[in-house]
Amino acid sequence: MGERALSFGAVAAAYERFRPGYPARLFDLVMGYAGRPVRTALEIGAGTGKATRLFARAGIAVTATEPDAAMLAELRRCVPAGVTTRRAAFEDLLPGERFGLVYVAAALHWTSPESRWSRMAALLEPGGVFASFGGPIAPADPAVDAAVRAARAPFLDSDDIPSPDGTAPDEPMQWPGTELQRSVWFDDVRQQVIERRLAMGAADYVGHLSTISAYLGLPAGEREQVLERIERALPATVEVNADIFVHLARRRDGA
Repeated sequence: MGERALSFGAVAAAYERFRPGYPARLFDLVMGYAGRPVRTALEIGAGTGKATRLFARAGIAVTATEPDAAMLAELRRCVPAGVTTRRAAFEDLLPGERFGLVYVAAALHWTSPESRWSRMAALLEPGGVFASFGGPIAPADPAVDAAVRAARAPFLDSDDIPSPDGTAPDEPMQWPGTELQRSVWFDDVRQQVIERRLAMGAADYVGHLSTISAYLGLPAGEREQVLERIERALPATVEVNADIFVHLARRRDGA
């Protein structure tokens, strides 16, 4: 996990305030796919625990791992009692305890691709479920989206995260489903989308952007300028597309 992945701690409070949580529909989707009771779960790169709250409140014993100390402090403040928290990157987790579910919320692209899936499989019970979910948030109105792009253009060509394996955005199966389909460790790979539209105040939308890695990577002065430019270009309320792309796979019993 690189330095850029550890940049979020500087905005841990903003991350908790401005990033939306996850709906009950996501829990239902993952549990429906599992097809059996899930008693234990591990989250990798938990951030402030928005996804962990969803699973822990349903009675699952969750272990939430997070490598950044500031994020971990916010995570511990926010999650329900009973959640086990651990400061660790995915690459630091050693085989040993196995879980019925391992999930990653908008953080899988920060993990090292070397042995990603063999490591993931080693953390799962045979037949256990892996879930990855997340997705970009962007203005639903094309005119507002164009205004945001124009405002950021002097500083950033794009704030998107490109597909780690180069999968084109119009392909029917997106990353990480593409990698999972090639992995000897997993089968029954599925991709589903939970459609979601949200309304955010202009300041809240800019607050959300302030937690995105592309902006965090800018020098502080440039980051302040671009966010101010974007806020001036926005209406008072911003309707955003916030679809959640969900990838599910099952650890092979014999793997």
